[in-house]
Amino acid sequence: MSRALQPFEELVELDAEALRTWSARALDALGREREEIDAINVYPVADGDTGTNLYLTAEAAHQAVEAVFAAAEPDAAETVRAMAHGALLGARGNSGTILAQLLRGMAAVLAEGRDGDHLARALAEAADAARRAVAHPVEGTILTVASAAAGACAGGGGLVEVAGSAYEGARTALATTRGQLDVLTRAGVVDAGGQGLVTVLGALVETVTGHAPDRPGTAPHGVPVPARPAAPERCGDGDGPAYEVIYLLEAGDAAVDLLRSRLDALGDSLVVVGGDGLWNVHVHVDDAGAAVEAGVEAGRPHRIRITHFASAAAQADTDARGARAQRAVVAVVPGEGLAGLCAEAGATTVQTRPGEQPAGDELVDAIRRAHAREVVLLPNDTELRQTAAAAAERARAEGIRVALIPTRAAVQGIAALAVHEPDRRFDEDVVAMTAAAGATRYAELAVAERQSFTSAGVCQAGDVLGLIEGDVAVIGQDLTETARTVLDRMLSAGGELVTLIVADGTPPDLAAALEGHVRRGYLAVDTTTYHAGEGAPPLLIGVE
Repeated sequence: MSRALQPFEELVELDAEALRTWSARALDALGREREEIDAINVYPVADGDTGTNLYLTAEAAHQAVEAVFAAAEPDAAETVRAMAHGALLGARGNSGTILAQLLRGMAAVLAEGRDGDHLARALAEAADAARRAVAHPVEGTILTVASAAAGACAGGGGLVEVAGSAYEGARTALATTRGQLDVLTRAGVVDAGGQGLVTVLGALVETVTGHAPDRPGTAPHGVPVPARPAAPERCGDGDGPAYEVIYLLEAGDAAVDLLRSRLDALGDSLVVVGGDGLWNVHVHVDDAGAAVEAGVEAGRPHRIRITHFASAAAQADTDARGARAQRAVVAVVPGEGLAGLCAEAGATTVQTRPGEQPAGDELVDAIRRAHAREVVLLPNDTELRQTAAAAAERARAEGIRVALIPTRAAVQGIAALAVHEPDRRFDEDVVAMTAAAGATRYAELAVAERQSFTSAGVCQAGDVLGLIEGDVAVIGQDLTETARTVLDRMLSAGGELVTLIVADGTPPDLAAALEGHVRRGYLAVDTTTYHAGEGAPPLLIGVE
């Protein structure tokens, strides 16, 4: 059972599970807030992507955390290091790069201890590390908010007290940013990166207290943050470098010091974060080639991303007007029937074979076959999460924008595909699909191949196993009766729609019997049935 579902007690220490929960909640909160954050993004460039960049950075951090949990049971030090390292590898944009350095600074202290005093020290180290990473720190930005958060809890104390003080200090500082930079004052907004950091700290407060604080988009004393800048500007004066250049760099400290000097002379908004031989470099320049060449001279750059601000702004404008984006969905599914169903819905499919998982190369090939600039990847299997994450990263290195939605079953993938709308903005589409998948509980019926111990007791070869959310919950003798029991258990927690996916070889009246059972016992619940064909589990169940 996850921490969120258990009777909550305020935490006194950030253990591995708490850090994992913070990572997940930060990602979820940034997903909810990113459109608002994008809308108020006017500094250093009014390109409307700060919320998106923070979300993608947090997504990379959370995927790294989930990867270490999938491989073993990590301790807190391993978890926080994974979170920081994932953010470093996946950092996007100016604010995302700074967020990665903030997490790296926190990790250095939290690896030693995770009580309130250590959290206070971690926030102080994070704020200092972020300022050191920025070539020319500016007040009224995410740096100001980070310093205020650290200052508000500098006295230490209990974990809840420190987290709450840091959050309130950050919120207060965020409200003042509107008057610290002329570009923010003229637009009538607070700093977008700072608002994102408040969102991340709010997720930390919710993790340690069990209660969500006031929403990050509201300044102290109930003063709302405007939803959109009054007059978007370019670097504050309508002019500035033409390109954003980002790359990972393998290099030593001395080489990076020289690189900083070279890039500082080439452009602005220079942020270099990392250490121990691996760095994330971000800069705005007119000569993108020269920025990359400087990286080549310093070490080995890779995952190079170059964005032309004018083109990005035009694309954002086009997306905002609802023009169709070049987008595809790649779904991993069991069974020919299900593959055909998803293909009819417009997805590129990878069909699994009984007892075999697709390799990473198959997923990358499917992403390429989709021939799209933007791809949503649905692995539909818990065991595929790491493989899918690696495939997504490889595709991103080829210039394809890939969003991985960690669907754990085919019914979650179908729920996500049902709300997919290629005409809306990519980020909004991903959030909607993620929410639909997350709102779908899933179950599977299988036949035991041998005697074994399960969470529901000992099963014998030939027994019917009812697995709910991946755990054996029911052991029965008859497929239909076991399915009824599983359905009753799932619907006891509520639901509006039941999805049944039936494979070949099951009793011919299975779907009709289950539909009738739901109709008689749950008057407000609808039922939809699909046929998976060969190669799928006997029955998959989804409850939304």
